[in-house]
Amino acid sequence: MKQIRDVLRLALENGLSQRQISACLGIARGSVKDYLTRSAAAGLSWPLPIDIDDAALERRLFPPLSVLENGRKPEPDWAEIHEAMKLKGATLQGVHLEYLACHPDGLAYSSFCQVYRDFKQTLKRYMRQTHAAGDKVFVDYAGPTLPVIDPKTDEKRMAQIFVGVLGASSYIYAEAVWSQQLPNWIASHVRMFEHFGGVPQVVVCDNLKSAVTRASRTDPDVHPTYLDMASHYGTVIFPARPYKPKDKSKAENGVLIVERWIMFRLRKRVFTSLAELNRAISDLLTDANSRPFQKLKGCRREAFEKLDRPALKPLPQTRYAFTEFLRLRVGLDYHIEIAAHHYSVPCVLVRQAVDVRLTADTVEVLHGGRRVASHARGHGPGRTTDPLHMDPAHRHLETWTIEDELDWAISVGPNTHMFLQGMFARKVRRDMAYRSVAALKSVAREVGPERLEAACTRALQIGATEIHNVKSILRTNMDRMALPEPAHEEATFDHPNVRGAGYYCH
Repeated sequence: MKQIRDVLRLALENGLSQRQISACLGIARGSVKDYLTRSAAAGLSWPLPIDIDDAALERRLFPPLSVLENGRKPEPDWAEIHEAMKLKGATLQGVHLEYLACHPDGLAYSSFCQVYRDFKQTLKRYMRQTHAAGDKVFVDYAGPTLPVIDPKTDEKRMAQIFVGVLGASSYIYAEAVWSQQLPNWIASHVRMFEHFGGVPQVVVCDNLKSAVTRASRTDPDVHPTYLDMASHYGTVIFPARPYKPKDKSKAENGVLIVERWIMFRLRKRVFTSLAELNRAISDLLTDANSRPFQKLKGCRREAFEKLDRPALKPLPQTRYAFTEFLRLRVGLDYHIEIAAHHYSVPCVLVRQAVDVRLTADTVEVLHGGRRVASHARGHGPGRTTDPLHMDPAHRHLETWTIEDELDWAISVGPNTHMFLQGMFARKVRRDMAYRSVAALKSVAREVGPERLEAACTRALQIGATEIHNVKSILRTNMDRMALPEPAHEEATFDHPNVRGAGYYCH
């Protein structure tokens, strides 16, 4: 269902074609067309209502066959519609109203627009590539690197140079990072959008592993974290085709300018930190963007202020937090393992596959598009368990304490409390104490608290200390018998070592 939501967002919000959506999401064009046709028939728009979850969306898009409409609605002459759309002031909404005037029971507006887009895809067109204002940014890494030397150890570390170029104005952004790994790749995009003060419609990237997990000319697989970042900023990831540098010619030219006007000028300087290097890059970048165009009036900065900046989407209120996506299977102990740390999920999901959204601070577990668990992220081996996720019997054992059991014993009687306290003192393990008190409670349920108190009294009097002693007393009804008084006998014979009472009278 997440894939269908992405298709609807890219088509209805970003206005991408079926071919572009297929390339962005890595799914067949036939599937994209089917999803869009079904959504149009269901009358869905973007954004979807909050109350539509995955199950409701599936029912709307894939209803039972008995619910589907029979017959086919009349369609207009699409060639005539296409010619009308070339006229000044023509809109699809206006053309659709004219169509409904002739066919009141015709296609709904969403279906009308979708079928018209499909018709346009059948037309063969040739045109020079143009870049609309605020439409695209091209991103890549420069080939050369710059050294950073640690002043304490003299260790030299090479920094990668990230470059982003806006399509309409050719405005350049550049910064130094330690590597091309996913966290640096995502962080560079976030800082680039903040530098621009807005977000373009499309991000055109190369096929590095941090961006594309499987390169393809037709259906590349974009990294899930990269897609999540794009969704947060409301933009689209559009990978360039492998071995087709013209697909990202702006990035190639931007990298060339950065290499010539920034990196070459910094080659003899010594930098001791990445921050120092980025300050130098920022100063030279301002100069590069202010250099006049050779064949056009103005410079990149002026073109950016005039063309791209007003057309960029506004930044979201919150900055994107780096997120990883995992798919894991819940263990028999209703926990999932991430980096040697175990996190609990509801026990009903044992052995089921769940999606995990992992940030620097949180671990969010989703099942069927719904969040079922959320934990603060632990670092290093350990275990994080929410008691509400546990089986009721397991939860009782986990939260069991000796103090609670002694309180129960007091409610039965003082001798029961004394007997249980002595028994706990002899148990060296918590689980052994738990079993013993469970057995004593079982006896209490069987014979009642009065007889248990009497049995514990007799056990204390005769020096019995175990549960089986109490059970034996109850089984033989000794708890109902009075204890015999101790007999005191005096000697009735004379003996020289025995002093009589008279001895003490003198």
